[in-house]
Amino acid sequence: MSYPKKRYFGDKGEVSAVYRPGDTAPDVRSGGGGAMHYLSRGTDTDGHYGLYRVDLAAGSGTSTHFHKTMSEAFYLLSGKLRLFDGERWFEAKAGDYAYVPPGGLHAFRNETGELTSFLMLFAPGAPREEYFERLGEVAQMSEEERLDFFLAHDNHFTDTSAGPSGPIAGYRD
Repeated sequence: MSYPKKRYFGDKGEVSAVYRPGDTAPDVRSGGGGAMHYLSRGTDTDGHYGLYRVDLAAGSGTSTHFHKTMSEAFYLLSGKLRLFDGERWFEAKAGDYAYVPPGGLHAFRNETGELTSFLMLFAPGAPREEYFERLGEVAQMSEEERLDFFLAHDNHFTDTSAGPSGPIAGYRD
């Protein structure tokens, strides 16, 4: 493996870093105190990656799915998160990391009574923001609208009628 092709061709560098204070308000709020923080959108990184901090409310999560165009990685900051790797469920805790390549089945759920925080990285950086912002509308969508919405955002659920909050395929206590 070698370094990627150059993307900057200047000789002196430039002032272009982006800083986001930790106390910046979330970009999206969800029920139960959950929130999504857009740390680096794909548009911010020229499509190389998207990085988000997720504060996942108790009882929240997603059913089994995969992506065709991007990988997804998780790094637990606090709390615990149940993760499904396509074969088994395991409990991740602060400091744990999981990587899911394109096509990899995965699901996650916060089964604790408290908020769980983690970093979620998508590479390359797809425009995930509309997906996060419209998740609350999924329950009101028709079956066809729901499927179109999922496919437009490269979410391929094993149970498309249920979507992100439906029965979790492969889930076993």
